[in-house]
Amino acid sequence: MSKVIAPTALFWFRHAALWTVITGLILATANGYIVQALTLQQGVHSIDIGMWLALVMAFNVWFIIWPNQKKALGIATVEAAEKAKAARTAMLTSRFNTFFSIPMLFCMVAQQNGGL
Repeated sequence: MSKVIAPTALFWFRHAALWTVITGLILATANGYIVQALTLQQGVHSIDIGMWLALVMAFNVWFIIWPNQKKALGIATVEAAEKAKAARTAMLTSRFNTFFSIPMLFCMVAQQNGGL
């Protein structure tokens, strides 16, 4: 059952992260601060920290959590020791993303309210 439900849930999770990044980049481009934010320039420190946190979190979802979840769920065939290690890595990286969600959101909202 977990080989059916979990991959579907993780598909939406991964693609939500991707579309969040794409939408953020489009908005930053449309509002004219994409270069300033991604290069950490003066006046947009709040949004740039938020954007970089979001990029790191999306990277985690695609390149750390998903490959390790495939091993942990048995989608990718690995030995038991590697499966346990993959499950722990995926869990810890997911926890990292959860803890950094609030600072990311705070930074993105802070910019429109004066920023740093």
